Amino acid sequence: MKSLVYPGYFPSIHQLAVMVQCEELWFEMDDHFQKQTNRNRMYIYSPNGTQLLQIPVKHNKGIHQKTRDVKIEYSFNWQKQHWKSLEAAYRSSPFFEYFEDDLASIYTKQYPFLMDLNLEIWEMLQSLMGYHKTPQKTTEYFHTPNEEITDFRYLIDGKKHAFNNTHYHQVFDEKHGFIPNLSILDLLFNEGRYSLNYLKEQVI
Repeated sequence: MKSLVYPGYFPSIHQLAVMVQCEELWFEMDDHFQKQTNRNRMYIYSPNGTQLLQIPVKHNKGIHQKTRDVKIEYSFNWQKQHWKSLEAAYRSSPFFEYFEDDLASIYTKQYPFLMDLNLEIWEMLQSLMGYHKTPQKTTEYFHTPNEEITDFRYLIDGKKHAFNNTHYHQVFDEKHGFIPNLSILDLLFNEGRYSLNYLKEQVI
């Protein structure tokens, strides 16, 4: 199976399951940036339930930007805010300390472009899960890809598409219950290296 996806900001479990299970992975590189998608945001499980973390980006008024040309805004320290939120959510999870140093590096480096950050996140996730797959990258945008490729680009819309992944232990599930299809970080902090096997077992 050839699968076409968008590189996202610590993507959802559904998207990672697709990325891991496909035979050939393609990254969409030529789309126009759209607001309110997981291109620049993720959902985590905070002490108060689902929490949205969003990367601010620079907008050119009246101009449609390609996602690969979108620059990250650093006028306020969103990196510190995101890392504090991750610590509050997952400090007590089984594998936070195991992955902490690697993931913290994402929040100490300033990436000029959103795409640079998202591509590095994909490489880091593979390393943390003990997995490797080199994606192909599009060079032209097609509203409908050819019939050889399964179009999973809609998964970047995040919460607009429900996915009931199988239950695993979450830090606050006794308080709020199981919350499906959060960022891959929720799975990684709770299941560690077993995350890869978990993703392979999901029905997509």
